[in-house]
Amino acid sequence: MNADVSGAPKSWDPAHYLKYAGQRIRPALDLLARIPLDEARTIADLGCGPGNVVEHLARAFPGAAITGVDNSAQMLNAARSEHGDAATWVQMDAARWEPDAPQDLIFANASLQWLDRHEILFPRLMGFLRPGGVLAVQMPDQFAEPSHVEMRAVATEGPWAATLKSLLRPAPVARPEDYYDWLSPRAASLDIWRTAYTQVMEGNDPVLDWIGASAMKPLREALPADQKGPFRDALAERLRRAYPRRADGTTLFAFKRLFIIAVSL
Repeated sequence: MNADVSGAPKSWDPAHYLKYAGQRIRPALDLLARIPLDEARTIADLGCGPGNVVEHLARAFPGAAITGVDNSAQMLNAARSEHGDAATWVQMDAARWEPDAPQDLIFANASLQWLDRHEILFPRLMGFLRPGGVLAVQMPDQFAEPSHVEMRAVATEGPWAATLKSLLRPAPVARPEDYYDWLSPRAASLDIWRTAYTQVMEGNDPVLDWIGASAMKPLREALPADQKGPFRDALAERLRRAYPRRADGTTLFAFKRLFIIAVSL
């Protein structure tokens, strides 16, 4: 979840984030299913959020010592409340995290996109693995999609443009080819792929609600109280056009993800 970058939210709402828990966790489970390890003794879950992946990591690797790392006190409180001592919970910026010992698995589900300088970050994380250890990463590949294009457009066109300008980052997730070039010198094997999940969503403005728990959050929290509502309304109108409600009342949302599994030399 939260990490040490200019664009990350200052706080998180675990309940709002978990509103779509079933849909949000699908990519994490797909990533977990592809990890080429028979066993793991030490696992770090970077950006663990409310801990909703920890139970699946524990089930896949029984007996592993799991460390859940997140910068958000709200998320870690939710993790402790729901998952207790299933992991050691550590409040820390993922960009500055260093393990006490080499890890068998570093797992990062929808968290590293909040961090800059991936050309430095990803090789650094590989350096924390034992030989044969695995870096498993899943990130949104959503930044050219209407959800994010329209969000950036509204942010730059309204009376709030000066306030939000510094929070608008270029696409924080690079091309698959870039990750290959950054990781291959440290990797015995690399598996990189993209997946698009067609989410069937219900309710009013579901895409707005979805990004409101993540990508839109740092923008809204930067606005003064009298601009939060107008910003939300302006974006809602554009997203309704980009994601029209279908005849059966549902809205289809393309949820695109980039996956990386790197096995350390």
